[in-house]
Amino acid sequence: MTETSADLLAAGLVLGDDGKARCFWGGSTPDYAAYHDHEWGRPVRGDDALFERMCLEAFQSGLAWITILRKRPAFRAAFAGFSIDKVAAFGESDAARLMADAGIVRNRMKIDAALANARVAADLPDGLTALLWSYAPAPRPPRPATRADVPATTPESKAMAKDLKKRGFRFVGPTTAYALMQATGMVDDHVAGCWVPPLSPDPRP
Repeated sequence: MTETSADLLAAGLVLGDDGKARCFWGGSTPDYAAYHDHEWGRPVRGDDALFERMCLEAFQSGLAWITILRKRPAFRAAFAGFSIDKVAAFGESDAARLMADAGIVRNRMKIDAALANARVAADLPDGLTALLWSYAPAPRPPRPATRADVPATTPESKAMAKDLKKRGFRFVGPTTAYALMQATGMVDDHVAGCWVPPLSPDPRP
């Protein structure tokens, strides 16, 4: 291993075949590289889009994200494109259909949580986007210097999880809430030195 490669590894970066330095997890497979480069950490707004990310983060709990990423087309088909209104109207027959769908993660507790969360989201007076983004720290903290500096939870994710639970959302603990914040650009946790351009310090729309 060259000194440059060792320095990258110590910082939590990997060098791809294309010469680009990516976050430690972003270069292991083409699926991860594409997700890392074009989606993860980019701001996501829109109630249905955020509902999708919330559901997928919950389904990921206890599993590798690559499993969810590769099943995402099947998830979208099974959950009506993650339309909040459509999923909120799902009933027991839909839950049974989802449990029989080998293309997704067949976990009854997580399926029931997705359906319940859609119903709660559908009743939010100001919508899911306004609620979730109200917990985005302003200004965004600087990018973590190394992999070791990437937190698992923050005060904001703990507050978000507490609020969501109080409103009736399920499978949204502080760690899942922070993973959602990372994935949707509420924070910018690409490791310093990653080639992906940094976000503006201002998280507001």
